[in-house]
Amino acid sequence: MYARVRVSVGEALARPSRRVRRHHRRDGAIAALRTRPLSNRRYHEHGRAVTPVTRASDKRPTVRTARGGENSVAPTASTERWSSIVDAVRPWRDKMELVLFFAGWYYFSIAFNVHQKTLLKAFPMPLTVTACELIIGATLAVVSRATSGRRGLEMPGRSALGAVTMLATTHLLGNAFTNVSLGKVAVSFTHTVKALEPVFSVGLSALFLGTVPSLAVCASLVPIVVGVVVASATEVSFCAAGFASAMGSNLTFQSRNVLSKFIMQSEELKKLDYVGLLGVVTVVSAALAVPLALVFEGSRAPAAFAALAAEGGVDAVVLAGKTLFYASVCFQLYQQLSYSVLERVSPVTHSVGNSLKRVVVIAASVVIFRNPVSATNIAGTALAIAGVVWYGRVKKK
Repeated sequence: MYARVRVSVGEALARPSRRVRRHHRRDGAIAALRTRPLSNRRYHEHGRAVTPVTRASDKRPTVRTARGGENSVAPTASTERWSSIVDAVRPWRDKMELVLFFAGWYYFSIAFNVHQKTLLKAFPMPLTVTACELIIGATLAVVSRATSGRRGLEMPGRSALGAVTMLATTHLLGNAFTNVSLGKVAVSFTHTVKALEPVFSVGLSALFLGTVPSLAVCASLVPIVVGVVVASATEVSFCAAGFASAMGSNLTFQSRNVLSKFIMQSEELKKLDYVGLLGVVTVVSAALAVPLALVFEGSRAPAAFAALAAEGGVDAVVLAGKTLFYASVCFQLYQQLSYSVLERVSPVTHSVGNSLKRVVVIAASVVIFRNPVSATNIAGTALAIAGVVWYGRVKKK
């Protein structure tokens, strides 16, 4: 009996104390905890299993971003609410932006025609005025392109330079013919004759592109031609040179549109947007306009400046310079806004908008310059504009 007691006492002496055993259990639990996954991990405190408290910062599921990466921070409720508001407002914002573009297009078109007519009355040098306006426009295009956050104005290489030069030549001649017509006849009559653009477009497309117009398209051209004939027959300020210049503007501008369909097939020019292409064409047109003005008006320009100074003194010359600058800015802005509208709507919608713009310009010029118009003249202009709108709807179908 004593031996068994001694053994029991020995075993008891060899056995670790309760505190040591408790520490051993805790150390074992901690070792096992370190080998478990984070999601199954449980903390042990003084021999008790304690579930850790999950913080809000630990609940961060990965969110795939638009660029394909992952973001460890999920969008909050306020961010999601703001995103839904932005998505709901975006269609209205786009519509408002388009309305502002249309309004700016119409306003600067009216302002350009008013300033241009005033300038050509005081300084009847249309080619010189065209060259100055293209130089100012080219400068504005380069500056606006450089300060808009995009890449600078990219001039085409040698392979596309010939095509761009052809496009710039038609652009130059179209503007020169328009200025000659504005200097000879009333603004309203110039834009009435320019309503014949669809007729030239259909004819040139059939001649160079092989596009056969439908019967409905041909029928829509009839009221345009009749309206222009009626308006021309009753126009008080009718002048053969002004009428021929407006027709030349129609021919050159529509030739530019037909040429652009071939030119834009070039891989080097496809990377340009509408505004970028307009800037390139304006720069090349300015380089071509200077020698043209020197050849045809270089000898008469000093006499025109002297006559302007003799009539109104230095103030008249300064006023003419300001008017030239305002007309150049308005010309460049209304063309850029026209291309900006074209980027956002279909070509047919743009064509209809251009026809309505012509109506607004005609009405504004009659009010501002107080040109005498007859009821027959108004009826002919309205018939021509209605034909242009009908032509746009037929082309849409």
